Amino acid sequence: MELNTHLKLDNDINGKVVELKEKYSKVELSTKDFMSADSEGLVHGGFAFCAADFAAMAAVNNPYVVLAKSETKFLAPVKIGETMIFEANITAEDRNKSTVEVIGYVNNNEIFKGTFYTVTLNKHILN
Repeated sequence: MELNTHLKLDNDINGKVVELKEKYSKVELSTKDFMSADSEGLVHGGFAFCAADFAAMAAVNNPYVVLAKSETKFLAPVKIGETMIFEANITAEDRNKSTVEVIGYVNNNEIFKGTFYTVTLNKHILN
């Protein structure tokens, strides 16, 4: 399956899609020094959120999908050098709205859980 959305994202910041199926995606983000929030090597949570959001958008896989709302939990810290994996599954659909559950892992340990509520528009949001 080919990715049809968010094609201009920087994979070093948002992760890269490593698996894509109908209503499912997996995004991998290798953490780098510039993601550090402090001298201990704690990865800023915004990078985890970016990758999780990208996974949700990829699961919907429509060029006109936008995020309407999210409910997220950060379950464990991530350190520079670790690789985060985010799996997204569409759990509900109603016309142009989708609910996407995303779970993030480092070494098979959950580090993130979120529910992303998306809307697929008829045209680009800026038009």
